[in-house]
Amino acid sequence: MREPAIEIQTASLAYRLARSSASTLKEYLIKLVKGQVTYEQFWALRDVSLTVAPGEVFGVIGPNGAGKSTLMKMIARVLPPTEGRVVVRGSVAPLIELGAGFNPDLTGFENIVLYGALLGQSDKEMKSRAPEIASWANLSDFLDVPIRSYSSGMLARLAFAIATDVEHEILIVDEVLSVGDASFQQISKQRIMSMIEAGCSVVFVSHDMGTMLEIADRVMWLDHGLVKMEGDPVEVIEAYKATVAQQGEVQ
Repeated sequence: MREPAIEIQTASLAYRLARSSASTLKEYLIKLVKGQVTYEQFWALRDVSLTVAPGEVFGVIGPNGAGKSTLMKMIARVLPPTEGRVVVRGSVAPLIELGAGFNPDLTGFENIVLYGALLGQSDKEMKSRAPEIASWANLSDFLDVPIRSYSSGMLARLAFAIATDVEHEILIVDEVLSVGDASFQQISKQRIMSMIEAGCSVVFVSHDMGTMLEIADRVMWLDHGLVKMEGDPVEVIEAYKATVAQQGEVQ
């Protein structure tokens, strides 16, 4: 029996928040030096446990502020857990904040090489792949242009094309399917589906319940950093929607 691609055991993650009445940076620094700045922990996730099997598609739903993006960053090894254990077996393609890591003063070609290096790819490999990556993103005519001239849609296309160009065992997707125009959303979804068909494990966040029901094998519902429910997509989504509707009626 193969080991899980992702295994999280009672993991929690806390952010350290500074509390100060300072109105300017100078005043804040003075208070910091004098030890007059206090801190408190904000627990974004509490006692989350889950396993994702090789080739499984695992969906995560919940309201804004539920801890979904924090969970994705923890799985992508961007944020270490404050407590608990997170084991990720295999190479990861993190589609979390498209364009994070780009240098606006470099050209599209140079950023392909740079972004690829951040994903563990060699310069030689990325340089050879750059024309095909740019072609898929419909940016061949802008490969030698500094990306500070790119629109947000162009940046999203380029980042997505780079991150999904190389085969990975695990794909982490945080609301990427809602980025860009309808055409980009469609081709992005097609590429993700091809990765799923090739056996890639996927953990994805989305507010689109239709997509969640279409591709997820299991779904987890997070609320205020806690797991409310996990299991069959239909059952979890129906329970979540019922709660949202009830809260709307109360308000």
